[in-house]
Amino acid sequence: MYPSDRDQNSGEIKNKNIKPPQKSLQLLLFVDNRHSSQQNIQDIKNYLQSLTHEYQFQLEVLEISKYPHLVEHFKLVATPALVKVNPAPQQTLAGSNLTAQLQKWWDKWQYSLTHTMNSNSGEEESILQTCLPSSDLIRMSDDIFQLKQEVENLQQQLNFKDQMLAMLVHDLRNPLTAASLAVETIELAINESDQEKIFKLQKRLCQQSKKQFKVMNKMISDLLETSKKTNHQLNIIPVKVNLPILCNELLNSFNQKIQVKNQVLIRDIPQDLPPVYADPELINQVLINLIENAIKYTPNDGTITVAIIHKTTQKIEVSIIDTGSGIPPEKKERIFDGHFRLERDIKQEGYGIGLALCRQVINAHYGQIWVDDNGNQGSCFRFTLPVYL
Repeated sequence: MYPSDRDQNSGEIKNKNIKPPQKSLQLLLFVDNRHSSQQNIQDIKNYLQSLTHEYQFQLEVLEISKYPHLVEHFKLVATPALVKVNPAPQQTLAGSNLTAQLQKWWDKWQYSLTHTMNSNSGEEESILQTCLPSSDLIRMSDDIFQLKQEVENLQQQLNFKDQMLAMLVHDLRNPLTAASLAVETIELAINESDQEKIFKLQKRLCQQSKKQFKVMNKMISDLLETSKKTNHQLNIIPVKVNLPILCNELLNSFNQKIQVKNQVLIRDIPQDLPPVYADPELINQVLINLIENAIKYTPNDGTITVAIIHKTTQKIEVSIIDTGSGIPPEKKERIFDGHFRLERDIKQEGYGIGLALCRQVINAHYGQIWVDDNGNQGSCFRFTLPVYL
C-alpha cells in the first residue's frame, strides 16, 4: 500500500513514489460546503489510498461554488458527486453512499482503463480527454466567471449610488421647503401685536425647522455613507418603531397640501398595532414618497386612504390608496425600476427613482412592496414590515 500526496492548490491526490503511467483514471469529486462533505472526502480518500500501487488514479476535489463552469459542464444535480472523466465513457456517481458505489465500480473502471491502454497504446490522449477542459483551462474559465461577477457587482454598485445620489438630492427639497416656510412664517409673525402668540408661534416653528434640518443632515450623512460602500446594500439601523405614531405625525404635515386640492384623507390606522422592527428615517421616506404621489395623482375632491393592518403574526401591511388615474397593468412591475417613468410623468419634475428607492428600502427590511388596482379608479400601493418580536 502506498501513501498519497495532495496538491494544496488543486486539491489533487495521486499515488506517491511511482512514475505516473501514460494512462490513469481521472476522477473529479464535487462537494459543497456542508460539514458532512468533509467526511465524504475523507472516506473516498481512505478507500483510494487503501488500493495497491498498480491501480493508477488522479483525484481532484472541487467545491461546487468555486467551479460553476464545471458543474454546468457535467450537468450535476446533486452533491457529493464523483465523476470519472477518463477513460470513456464518462460516468457520474452521486449520493451519500459514494464509497460503496465506488467499490462496486472500481474493478470495472480499471478493466476499462487497461483495455483503453492496450487498444490505443500509440495514442497520447483519448478523444474524450482532449474534449475535456484542462486544469489550466478550468481555472481560466472560472477566473473569467469570477471577473464577470465582479464587473456585474461593480455595475450594480454604480447604479445604486447613482440612484441614491439622485434620490437624496431630489428629496432634500422636502425638508428644505418645510424649513424655509417656517422661517418665512417667523418673519411674517414679527409684525403681529400679540407678543405671547408670536413667542408660541416662533417656538413651534423653530422646533419644526430644527427637525427638518436634522432630516436634511441625516440625508447628507446617508449620501456620504453610500459613497463609501463596497456593496449596493442600504445601511439600515432597525429599532422598535410605533408605526401609528410615525404615520399620524407624518400625515399631519400633509394637511396643507391636501386642503389645497380639497382632497379627503381617510386614516384607517388601529392604535393597538404591534411595533415594527424598522429604520424609522427610511420608512418615513418611503411613506413620504408614496403619500406625495397619492396627493399628486389624485384629482381635486378625490380621496386618499392610509390603512395599516396586522397581516400575520410576523408582518404589518401598510396601504396608501388613491383615486387617481391608476397604473397600467403592464407597467406595475416596471414602475419600481430606477429612472423608469410613465408617459404621463415625462414632462413633470422628478428623477423617476422614488419608487425604486422605496423597493430597496422595503427589501432591506425583508418586506415586499407592490401595487394593486383600487377598483375601477386609482392605485393601491402596499408594503410589509416585520413585527418587532
